[in-house]
Amino acid sequence: MRNYKGEYKNYQGTAAQKKNRASRNAARSTLKKSGAVKKGDGKDVNHRNGNPKDNRAKNLSVTTKRANRSFPRNSRAGKK
Repeated sequence: MRNYKGEYKNYQGTAAQKKNRASRNAARSTLKKSGAVKKGDGKDVNHRNGNPKDNRAKNLSVTTKRANRSFPRNSRAGKK
């Protein structure tokens, strides 16, 4: 059985993770205000330069969840 309280206490509830989550929420809010994304649309906000703290409009794009949450793989199914 998954220990959600333990996960939050040890990882998700740390100050660094709270800042990261707030930054991701701010990025989505920016694109939501512009009309690029909607609640429940199945899309993710992508940071083009890979820095989740850089929420300038030119660094944000809308992509599918699958494309944004995956990573390049090599022939042995590991990260490149």
